[in-house]
Amino acid sequence: MNESLLLTLYAAPAALLIVLYVWRRRRVEAADARALAQAQADGLAEPPSLHPVVDPARCVGSSTCVRACPESALGVVAGKAALVNPSSCIGHGACEASCPVGAITLVFGTERRGVDIPQVDPSFETNVAGVFIVGELGGMGLIRKAAEQGRRAVATIARRPRSPLPLDVVIVGAGPAGIAAGLAAIEAKLRYALIEQEPDLGGSVLHYPRAKIAMTQPVDLPMVGRMEFTEVSKEALLAFWQRIVGRTRLAVRFGERMVRLDPSGGGHRVVTTGGHYDAGAVVLAIGRRGTPRTLDVPGEALSKVVYRLVDPAQYRGRRVLVVGGGDSAVETALACAAERGTRVTLAYRGDAFSRIKPANRTRLDEARRAAALEVLLRAEIRSIAADRVELEVDGAPRTMPNDVVIVQAGGVLPTDLLREAGIAFERKFGTA
Repeated sequence: MNESLLLTLYAAPAALLIVLYVWRRRRVEAADARALAQAQADGLAEPPSLHPVVDPARCVGSSTCVRACPESALGVVAGKAALVNPSSCIGHGACEASCPVGAITLVFGTERRGVDIPQVDPSFETNVAGVFIVGELGGMGLIRKAAEQGRRAVATIARRPRSPLPLDVVIVGAGPAGIAAGLAAIEAKLRYALIEQEPDLGGSVLHYPRAKIAMTQPVDLPMVGRMEFTEVSKEALLAFWQRIVGRTRLAVRFGERMVRLDPSGGGHRVVTTGGHYDAGAVVLAIGRRGTPRTLDVPGEALSKVVYRLVDPAQYRGRRVLVVGGGDSAVETALACAAERGTRVTLAYRGDAFSRIKPANRTRLDEARRAAALEVLLRAEIRSIAADRVELEVDGAPRTMPNDVVIVQAGGVLPTDLLREAGIAFERKFGTA
């Protein structure tokens, strides 16, 4: 067999593979470019908080960051990595860790939209002595790093002289950072109180959709050691934390929301909806979701009014009203509507769902066409009763029979509360 024939036999398959690779790559890049254009057209081009910025001079377009992102927020456009679905990004940082050439930096805010981040020192202490801010409120949404920050803040407190006040530390928030801080307080034999405004553990993770991937890197916890999870769902992670709390006897005071932070006897007083706590130090691990925004209407205190969806199956066969116009409200309404016999109404005060993800808009349109749920626009809730809700829809009154109201109107960030306590903030415009 001559050399030219051998060359043909080997070169032809290789050439075919190259052609197929290039063809597939161009198709994927075209789809990513369309996704980016759609996000921009829908007004969803601004990421919510911590997010990746790609240096095009260093990026080689390897797609490793795209594969590492469990939220499908990244793609490749014109041969370079790009944030093609910004509203899906939760800042977990798996993309940064996976980039083989270090072309990705995690930053806060954008050139157009600033994000207020508390000023902290390397031990996460603010300009107010004895007050520490860790985790998502400080801009760090990664579970691994948030937990490490909680541990390090308490380690700093433990090295200082003990406070004459009743407690050494009050920890606000029982998410990853708060749980780690609480475990560190037990390990250091500190007098502590851990408060949480929600009725359960988890912080922001508690509000993730069912089966959402919540963590992609191992975490080291005081008293527990290394959590070997590398990819774990929301449910598995919450169950793990429940077991840890039971095993370590970490005391959490649920259903208490911090309403004020005052100086007290050389330390601090944390005033909550359930009382107050005096301590030498405070660790704030309260996240950026803030306190759920309420409707401020008569009847909102009824037990049938809730602010998050845990399991749509619990409302099966009931009459459910979901209030809100964002992705959370739409996803909640769709999840409830998928349960057999559940009658769902989605009410929004705006003229249109202008800031939801394209996929959610498509699913919502399909559900409306199939009469799986009812959508009310230009709708205001006027009052809530045990068996009904009074609304005003397009200026006309309407009474709706109802069993459950799920309010998904966003959250009120604690920025003003912290500023009143003297904590300084810095506005970030696309910087680390």
